[in-house]
Formats: sequence, C-alpha cells, structure tokens
Amino acid sequence: MQSVDYFRAMVDDPYLFGQIAANHALGDIYAMGGEPQSALAIATVPFGLESKIEADLSAMLLGANEVLHAASCALVGGHTSEGAELALGFAVNGLVHRGAALRKAGLRPGDALILTKPVGTGTLLAADMRGKARARWIMAAYAHMIASSRRAAEILREHAAHAATDVTGFGLIGHLVEMIRPSDVDVTLAVDRIPLLEGARETIAMGIFSSLAPQNVRLRRAIRRLESVARHPLYPILFDPQTAGGLLERAAGCVDALREAGYAGASVIGIVSQRSSELEPVMLDLDGSVLAQALGGGPITAALVGAPLQETVPAAQ
Repeated sequence: MQSVDYFRAMVDDPYLFGQIAANHALGDIYAMGGEPQSALAIATVPFGLESKIEADLSAMLLGANEVLHAASCALVGGHTSEGAELALGFAVNGLVHRGAALRKAGLRPGDALILTKPVGTGTLLAADMRGKARARWIMAAYAHMIASSRRAAEILREHAAHAATDVTGFGLIGHLVEMIRPSDVDVTLAVDRIPLLEGARETIAMGIFSSLAPQNVRLRRAIRRLESVARHPLYPILFDPQTAGGLLERAAGCVDALREAGYAGASVIGIVSQRSSELEPVMLDLDGSVLAQALGGGPITAALVGAPLQETVPAAQ
C-alpha cells in the first residue's frame, strides 16, 4: 500500500512540524491495517539565507526521522524546493496481508463506531494564530498531534475490526461519509459523546474555526433534520479539520483496551444501522439517548471510523 500527505507548517518550530507531518502521514497506513516500511520526503523551505534554509530543513527532517524510526519506517530519500512558506509531506510505503486490509466500505448494521482520539486541532490552531488560545490548550494539542496511532491500530486488529479510516482534513463528518456511502448504511452519531481536546469547546463557542472548515461544511447535506440539529453548540466540531487525528473504529471491549494503552479519549460515538429510505444517512443524537439505548440492547459487532492517532480504512485515505 502507498499513501502521500503534504501540507504547510502550522507551527513555528520546524522540528515539531517535522514530527507532526511524519505522524500524520503514517496515519493513513495504520488506518489500512498496514505496517509502514519506507518513506520519501517532499519538503519546501522559504527563500532566505542558505544557512537559515539548511538549519530549518535539518531540524524539520530530524523531527520527522525520529517519528519514522520509532515506527520502523526508513526515510530513504526525497526532494526539496524553495517556496513562500515551510511545507512538508511524505510518500509512505507499507505492507499488509491482502485479506487483512481495513477498508472504508466495511460498515455493517449493529456496528459501534469508536473514535480513538479527541478532535479539535483545527479550531485550536486557528485560535492560537489569533492569540485567543491558552498555552496549555496548544501544548496539549501539540502532544496530541505527535502521539502515534501505531498501538491503536494493533488493538483494532486484535479486536477483529472490519472497517476503519483516519480522521484528518475532511473532519469527522467528511471521513464518516466516506465510509457510509460505499457501505450503504445509516449512522447515528452522538454529538455529546465526541471526545474533544481541551479548549476546543471554548474556541468553538468563540466562533473561531479553521480556514478549511467552510469547505467541509458542504457535507452538512448528509445530516438529517439539519435545521434543528445545527443549533447544537458542538455542531461545528463535525466539520473541524484534523491534523494527525485518530482512528474511527469498533466494539466495546476495544475501548477498554485503547484506554489502557494510553488513548484516554477513545469513545463510542455512534451506531450503524440499515440504510433507510431517508435521503440523508447521518442522524445526530443530541443527548446520547438513542446511542445509549442501542448499546444497551445487545452485543456490539465490529467496525471503525478512523481519527486524529494519538490519537480507522485502507488504500490511500
């Protein structure tokens, strides 16, 4: 399997940015149930003094290589260029047994949806750029973005997950729709059960959103009874783009194992049901009562929805 990711720096520290970019790129491979093997870097550095360019590039690749090495993934080469701002990406090669690959089109009625990591990096980083975020919120977001999803992916395989994806730039709703459409199912999503990074609730309340969020809002057409649910204070978090986000996946026992492994925010956030005659496949459970009733009604089967790894599906995400 192969995947590629590339984006502009969202932090001033090139070393930290390198760590975040590498972890973000590895997320695609983990979401497919694979093991990363090698990576090629694509780097852009701002115009400037040669010594400054070399220092930024070295720091960025040092941070990235530390993350790749910890994942047993070799950085085997790459390409650099000069541009208006710092940017970094990776083409990552991974291996997975043909029958073990996790795919987006694997959701089944009765599946519980589990998010392995909290969301909120988009709104928090936007607030930081405006000087509206507390330092502890941003430091926690940085730690979140460099936390590997490797162990989370292993736990998913141990619990026989049969569908997954990672939650990144399209936000929770965008990546969920990517799973719903090919699976031909409906999903009930409990808004109050979605785990949030510290400070995300406050920045959303301030009306601060990522510049990428408006592009994701177009997917609101997938949500049933939009006029009433859009008034919920956490409605905007559904469209918040994530960096190095978690995985979306399955089953009650899996949550316990994830939390024991350090993914403290892992939570059941929804339930899959048979496709109805309604045009919109997503129903928002505003108080959690629908999900609570469904989870209490019998055994939960396997399925995933991937997010920021700390933070679930196959081939290039």
